[in-house]
Amino acid sequence: MRKLIAGNWKMNGSLAANAALLQAMLDGLGGKTPAADMALCAPAPYLAQLQSLLQGSAIAWGAQDVSSHEQGAYTGEVSVAMLKELGCRYAIVGHSERRQYHGETDALVAAKAQRALAGGVTPIVCVGETLAERDAGETERVVKRQLAAVIHAVAHCTSEIVVAYEPVWAIGTGKTASPEQAQQVHAVLRAQLAAATEHPERVHILYGGSMNAANAASLLAQPDIDGGLIGGASLKAADFLQIVASAA
Repeated sequence: MRKLIAGNWKMNGSLAANAALLQAMLDGLGGKTPAADMALCAPAPYLAQLQSLLQGSAIAWGAQDVSSHEQGAYTGEVSVAMLKELGCRYAIVGHSERRQYHGETDALVAAKAQRALAGGVTPIVCVGETLAERDAGETERVVKRQLAAVIHAVAHCTSEIVVAYEPVWAIGTGKTASPEQAQQVHAVLRAQLAAATEHPERVHILYGGSMNAANAASLLAQPDIDGGLIGGASLKAADFLQIVASAA
């Protein structure tokens, strides 16, 4: 299975900055097949720009969220049909920032994952523990609970999701789980997927806690780390391409 390196721009970007960043990435690839599958998840207003500039390239694109509703009176929400029309292959669901700042529950995250799959978009399902939960020895219980809700909702389609383990204490803090710490949690998630689907090997499990150009190779060398969900480094073409190259 080829590794997957997905960028999460978070609430960053402008039309001009995006165009320069995407051109630098495309120039860096030089038309060659990258060492890993690539995707960029951008704020919703920029998805049409990504569709315009990346169509036909080696870089897929996606959204940072998706509504759990199909359509209707849900002001500010973006439906999976809208994302599909804009060419999105992926949608992040359950990012820790959505859980923390917007009160998203396991049930809501599961409903979003289910809606994305039904609409033909692959959900990147984020799970992860806070520092307090890790210190209390709760890591395994927390991530298994979060993933179990999604598995229950998507049932026989579990092998079609992407999972991203993002320890909350390592997001945007500069702290990173050691390769051994990350691998330990990834192995737990792999075992949980193996019990839930006949094809657990189809599920990418990404690491999403401050992966950067300097630490990517050691993290990606772990047997159950199938790629990365990249935050700040995805806003720098050279850094993002270096992470992709590290997946070779």
